[in-house]
Amino acid sequence: MLSSVAVLSDVHGVLPVLDAVLAEPEVAGADAVVVTGDHAAGPQPVAVLDRLTALGNRVVLVRGNADRELVALAEGRPSTVGEPYEIDMWAAKQLSPKHVALLAGLPHPVTLEVTGFGPVLFCHGSPRDDDEVVLVDTRLDRWAEAFADLPADVQTVVCGHTHMPFTRLVDRRLVINPGSIGMPYGRPGGSWALLRDGAVTLRSTAVDIDAAIADVIADSNYPDRRDWAEYYLRATSSDAQALTSFAPRDGRSTS
Repeated sequence: MLSSVAVLSDVHGVLPVLDAVLAEPEVAGADAVVVTGDHAAGPQPVAVLDRLTALGNRVVLVRGNADRELVALAEGRPSTVGEPYEIDMWAAKQLSPKHVALLAGLPHPVTLEVTGFGPVLFCHGSPRDDDEVVLVDTRLDRWAEAFADLPADVQTVVCGHTHMPFTRLVDRRLVINPGSIGMPYGRPGGSWALLRDGAVTLRSTAVDIDAAIADVIADSNYPDRRDWAEYYLRATSSDAQALTSFAPRDGRSTS
C-alpha cells in the first residue's frame, strides 16, 4: 500500500522541467512517482528516459499513445496516427534498442493501491484507450462508456493526454488529470498531482522558462528545437484554445 504518490504526465522529452518537478520535496519524498504516458516524444527523448529510469523501483511508467508511436517509427512500421509529427520521427531515431524495448513494454493501464483511495487506476487517455480524449466538460454518458469495464472498487482514475490539469467527479468516481510537464496548455511550468492521505492536490512547479528553453536548445540537436521549445514551454496555447481543439474528439455533438 502506497501512502503518497506523485503523478506526472506528458513529459514529452523536456528534461529541465522534469528535473524541476522531480526536485520538489513532495515528489522526492513520495512512495512512488507515476508518469501517465507520453514520456519521450520531444526534443530530449533519451535524457528524459534515462532520468526517469534512474528513479528505479519508485517510478511507474504508463504507456501513452506517443510512446506507441515512437516504437512503431523506431521499428520502421507504419505510423499509428496517420501522418507522424516531425519531432516524433526525429525522436524515434534517437532511441537505442534499450529505449525502444522499454517503451514497447510499458503497460496501460496500471492499478495501484493507495492509502485513503483504495485501488487507483492510472491511464493515459482513458482506461480503455490510451488515445481517447476525455475532458473536464465531457458529458457523463461518454465518461460512462470509457469506464464501463472498470471494477466497482476502482473509485479513482488518473489520466493524462490532454495536457490540462483538472479534478472532477464522474458519477461518484474521482477523476484526476495532473496536466503536462513538457507541453502545458494554459500556463507555463510543470503541472503535477499529489495523492496523499485520501486527498488529491494539483500542483504547479514554477520554472525559469528562459533558462529551460536555453537548456533544451543547448542539449538537443532537433533542428527546430528553438521554435518548438518557445511555443510549448511558454504555453502559447491557452486552455480555452486547447479545449476547443480537443472538443470534437470526445464525441460531443458540434451542431
